[in-house]
Amino acid sequence: MSEMITADLVDLDLSADSKEAAARALAERMVALGRVTDLDGFLADVAAREAQMPTGLDGGIGIPHCRSEHVTEPTLAFGRSAAGIDFGAADGPADLIFLIAAPAGADDAHLTILSSLARQLMNAEFTDALRSAADADAAAALIRGEEPDGTGGVTEGTEDSVAVPAAASAGAATGSPDVGPEEGSRNGTDDGPRNGTDDGPRNGPDDGPRNGPDDGPAERGRPFRVVAVTSCPTGIAHTYMAAESLEKAGREAGVEVVVETQGSAGFTRLDPAVIEAADGVIFAHDVPVRDKDRFAGKPTVDTGVKAAINRPGELIDEVRGKAARGEVTAAGAAGTDGASGTTPVERGGKPGEGYGTKLRVWLMSGVSYMVPFVAAGGLLIALGFAIGGYEINKAPSVMDHFVWSQADSWAALLFQVGGVAFAFLVPVLAGYIAYGMADRPGLVPGFVGGSIALTVNAGFLGGLAAGLISGAVVMAIQRVRIPAALRGIMPVVVIPLISSAVVGFLMFVVIGKPIASAQKAMTDWLSGLSGANAVLLGALLGLMMCFDLGGPVNKVAYAFATAGIAVADPSDSAMKIMAAVMAAGMVPPLAMALATTVRGKLFNAAERENGKAAWVLGASFISEGAIPFAAADPLRVIPSSMVGGALTGALSMAFGATLRAPHGGIFVVPLIGNPLLYLVAIAAGVCVTTALVIVLKGLRKPAPGAVSQGPGGTDPSAPSPEAKQPVAA
Repeated sequence: MSEMITADLVDLDLSADSKEAAARALAERMVALGRVTDLDGFLADVAAREAQMPTGLDGGIGIPHCRSEHVTEPTLAFGRSAAGIDFGAADGPADLIFLIAAPAGADDAHLTILSSLARQLMNAEFTDALRSAADADAAAALIRGEEPDGTGGVTEGTEDSVAVPAAASAGAATGSPDVGPEEGSRNGTDDGPRNGTDDGPRNGPDDGPRNGPDDGPAERGRPFRVVAVTSCPTGIAHTYMAAESLEKAGREAGVEVVVETQGSAGFTRLDPAVIEAADGVIFAHDVPVRDKDRFAGKPTVDTGVKAAINRPGELIDEVRGKAARGEVTAAGAAGTDGASGTTPVERGGKPGEGYGTKLRVWLMSGVSYMVPFVAAGGLLIALGFAIGGYEINKAPSVMDHFVWSQADSWAALLFQVGGVAFAFLVPVLAGYIAYGMADRPGLVPGFVGGSIALTVNAGFLGGLAAGLISGAVVMAIQRVRIPAALRGIMPVVVIPLISSAVVGFLMFVVIGKPIASAQKAMTDWLSGLSGANAVLLGALLGLMMCFDLGGPVNKVAYAFATAGIAVADPSDSAMKIMAAVMAAGMVPPLAMALATTVRGKLFNAAERENGKAAWVLGASFISEGAIPFAAADPLRVIPSSMVGGALTGALSMAFGATLRAPHGGIFVVPLIGNPLLYLVAIAAGVCVTTALVIVLKGLRKPAPGAVSQGPGGTDPSAPSPEAKQPVAA
């Protein structure tokens, strides 16, 4: 297989002045070598990864990366910028830029090679050598891990040795006792004896007084011990850089740090004896930690992966402080005595967030898990109505009557299956709100509380209350000090038993009836809305749907609408609200698609390509189709979308359009009441948003890289592909 990086993939005089332009310049080198098949498609994948979390790192490093179906083989491109390029790092621009491209189906060995490079970026000697490299050949050889041969050349390395020899020499230079000739096995492709179960004398269960499970704390004559887990969304770079950063900080502090990297190349579980002997645990992750319950009963610090890269020493000090104070939190254990700030939906938050922010995240956890049930159940119900008519809800059970040759029987089947799926909405909402608060221990009381909410007719509001109460009860139980002998049965017996009993009592006896009364009052109020009040509600819902394009505000409006129709016989007002919400949600992507068609010269090539897909996404009621445009130009796209969405929502309510299906876009138009006027409302919002976007973009200078549309679709005077991409206003 060809080398992952060659001199042709190195640009030591990168002239780009934005991260988009830098990615394009390096990606063009990959295209020239046949490593990338679709430049714009690949750059869109890079931008999508960048939108998840900035890839700038302290120390002047930018490491944009992604896995993409447009990549033919794992590839690295390196650029060195004299002026520096802002990749979002706290300490300023980056002068060393690595573009990492991995195929969508890359095998473990290739992704591990990429991780080896990511680790070496944490070594100052390695980055200094790159900054002083005299030519592209030398830089490529250094990145490949080829060592000087004593004659001024380099010794050929193997593909699996990427950057490892550089690490070994760096370790020898610093005299670090943990870095030397064996560093290859420690940072290599299989992570070998470092994390394996055959970890021998260093980490194994026979390690005597050093790592044995009966070891005492650090003051008994051995270093403080920390086990850590690192993971990031793509599992290519930050996962391994965080591991290297923690290990380096541990060596400097005299702390033994052993890291389990849960990356795209898979992971090797830490030896149970190593975990048992640890004095503390650090989770540095942006995706859920796998098999967290292995770390139960340890002082735990739970944070994002970038915190481990940027401030590893603080995390080590924090876990040492918790151990000294006896704060035994089981953030990694699925259901022992975890503390707040350690749940799946909180880990991406920032330190010091208030309870208002946490509450929003908790609620979003429930809504996010509820939406697939809404889509599946709602569309099945809609299909049932489409085939069998609106009287199909009175059909007998298909268990008692089903005729294979009758369309009505199939319609009844679809309707009844959809009804079963809809019946999960409130329990799933409550269960996963509790999950967001207290991790897996919250699921049982959350589902129980949500089911009780349905039983007492407390509906959607009851589900919200049940989820919050369940999470709070579990969190309270988790704070109780539990003897070590009982920790094993806490998540499977004690917590589910006690929390379900408490939540059941509160929902049945204390708050269930008041919430049911409030739910009925809200339903009656919505049913009575008419005239101007209904139009204003439609405008408000339209604004919410277009504010963050699939984000929390959008999901709140959507959940509000779907809750109204998640009953056997939804009211006319509830169906009007559902229609207004779906209509407004279709506006942003359709408007962006129309704008790129009408005035393509205002958009770059990637945006014009995204505009083609936005037609389908918008027609399917997928608001996220407008995200690439909003990310590139939020101050023009988002306000324009909100104006159009508000107009569409208001018109839909004014026209009295109704909708029984919670999803489907134009494909469920036959199920819409007043379908022609409904389409008029959507068209009006799309036209207004398109006009505003075009006007606002036209007031600025044309974006570099935009191509004027001529008879042939391109302008010969258009900027070269190396021109920088537009940046957000």
